[in-house]
Amino acid sequence: MSTSTDLTERVSADTSPRIVDRAQYGLAAFLVLSGGYVVYDGTTLGDAFADQPVQPWALSYAVGGVLLLLGLGLGAATARGDRAEAEDGEDIDLSGSTDVRTVGLLALVLIANLALIDRLGWAITGALLFTGACGALGSRTWLRNLAVGVALSVGSFYLFYSVLGVPLPAGVLDGVL
Repeated sequence: MSTSTDLTERVSADTSPRIVDRAQYGLAAFLVLSGGYVVYDGTTLGDAFADQPVQPWALSYAVGGVLLLLGLGLGAATARGDRAEAEDGEDIDLSGSTDVRTVGLLALVLIANLALIDRLGWAITGALLFTGACGALGSRTWLRNLAVGVALSVGSFYLFYSVLGVPLPAGVLDGVL
């Protein structure tokens, strides 16, 4: 009797609609394209010194080959119907949809930062970037977000300029910072 129950369960499992995760195909295509480009880029490298056992293009071929194999393997696994399974410890709902509003607000804040960084400088736009990102992610403590953003942006400005020797744009604060 248990054999007929097992058979019924297998048949019903086989006739259920198969869900295809198209995002895995996108990732597989990205891996294949990236691997192909890395291999191509390796072909443009010239030989280094003749006495070196490993030439510069060897690493490009190795990394590109691994990317190609991973992309092809992921594509084949996706075509077979394999799907990523949630771990027991995950606390997110994988069946939920993307929060387009939050992603759009984050993109808007980033684009505004890129557009204003030369005029206003990193110290100001970095603080606005942090404050805007916090607001887009749901924080409502604007004054604290702005204070932390100012501390982080001014601190990173001096870290890059003084310690690393990489000048960030000062913008309207040129001569003050």
